[in-house]
Amino acid sequence: MPRAGLTTSTVVDAAARMIDERPGDALSLATLAESLGVRPPSLYKHVDGVDGLRRRIMLRAKTEFADVLTDAAVGTSGEQALRACAAAYRRWAEEHPGQYALTVRAPRTGDADDEEVSARLARIVYRVVAGFDVGGDDLVDAVRFVRSALHGFVDLETSGAFELPAATERSFDRMVVSVASALTGFGRPGA
Repeated sequence: MPRAGLTTSTVVDAAARMIDERPGDALSLATLAESLGVRPPSLYKHVDGVDGLRRRIMLRAKTEFADVLTDAAVGTSGEQALRACAAAYRRWAEEHPGQYALTVRAPRTGDADDEEVSARLARIVYRVVAGFDVGGDDLVDAVRFVRSALHGFVDLETSGAFELPAATERSFDRMVVSVASALTGFGRPGA
């Protein structure tokens, strides 16, 4: 008998917390069911196996991540928007390391929900970068540059690669300032 109050949302929430607490571990329906006080077959009333569960977590994570970045960017432009979004990006990724890994993947072709939320997430970054007067093909290159810088820093930081005694906050700030500086001249001759 399923636990009273068990819904698709509670199942996905619990699984998302689980992958954030143990980002490198494989998601297991048996472990999830145990944490929810139900038997594994009870989960199939709410999700389509582990792949369906991962998809739901990914969609939810991309949506939440897009909301966080949008909220950070509202009312800002240029370097201020980049700084606000970079800080929000880093904070969200640190708070949700398992879910974060699901947000950086390109949408699965034919999955309209994933394509829609992935496009929304990308539009935010495009708007921030466009605020530096970058356009055309240069905009694509600049967005890839920004995403690579943010993802690289966050991935290294969350995986424990920054063990030197220097404060990572200072390093992150300097990286963001460098990215903003690079974007200021992006696509201009000689830049």
